[in-house]
Amino acid sequence: MTTPTDPLVPPDRPRPGRKLGPIADNVSSTHRSWLMPMRDTYLASGLTLNALSDRIRFAKSKLSELLRGVGLYPRWEVVFLIAAELGMPNWPLYRLWRQAAFEAQRSGEWVERCTDRTTILTAADTAPPMNHRAFRELTEGDYLLYAQVFLDDEERDSAVSDTFDILWLSWNDALTSTDTRRYAWTALRDTVMARTLHREGRPELGPAAFDTLALRSLADPAEDVDQIPELVQLFTVISHLPGRQFDVMVLRRLCGFTPEAVSALVGASLATVRSDERHATRFVRDVLDTPPSTEGAAP
Repeated sequence: MTTPTDPLVPPDRPRPGRKLGPIADNVSSTHRSWLMPMRDTYLASGLTLNALSDRIRFAKSKLSELLRGVGLYPRWEVVFLIAAELGMPNWPLYRLWRQAAFEAQRSGEWVERCTDRTTILTAADTAPPMNHRAFRELTEGDYLLYAQVFLDDEERDSAVSDTFDILWLSWNDALTSTDTRRYAWTALRDTVMARTLHREGRPELGPAAFDTLALRSLADPAEDVDQIPELVQLFTVISHLPGRQFDVMVLRRLCGFTPEAVSALVGASLATVRSDERHATRFVRDVLDTPPSTEGAAP
């Protein structure tokens, strides 16, 4: 990773000029996945839009639009110039930029035409930091198990791969956070949930019921069929849990992790994991044990 040039304005001092606006609401999850680290790196650099505009020879107004996700999807050469100035690794950035370009309905021809082939070949030789690679080796298999609950095989692999690209872009932030494991888990969860079907604002766990059922080894196949409605109901109740309790139940009940493994994976204490599981289990039991409403029924 290259080191950005010295900022013109120290990061702890206010920037002159108008404050950078928020990311537009209609920005896709993949576009947001590379845009947010770029914005964070820009804000941490202490550079002003004027200074960055002068350095990369790109209009200030267009820079502001790019950093807010406003207007047309940006061309790679501009994104590359900004990344180079900010010292960001361009290979994971390029992969996320390319995927988001297709989601923005850009054609393969457009992607190739606006890409500087020389910079891509240079980027292809770039390797992530050694501790990032080690972290990926330790966690990738478990991340895939979690993502499998919500996504098909192709989407699962893509979500986990994108997660590690996102972490690569913000690896310094991950290392200086309170807990790198918790930081990384948040990145994974956000990426997976952005691609998961939702119903009434809650993640859809219906397909997981059938996947789980297929892995069970009950002696009577007819018993499997009889359990489908119960499993679907169970997963529907789990989807109502708060985020942390929801993750604990998914990891414990669907992925088969021990409490100790959940603690290590999500960066929470073992006591917190056990407490979350107790509260979640109590909630699920209370809901499932509640008889259906008889309001309006005939006496």
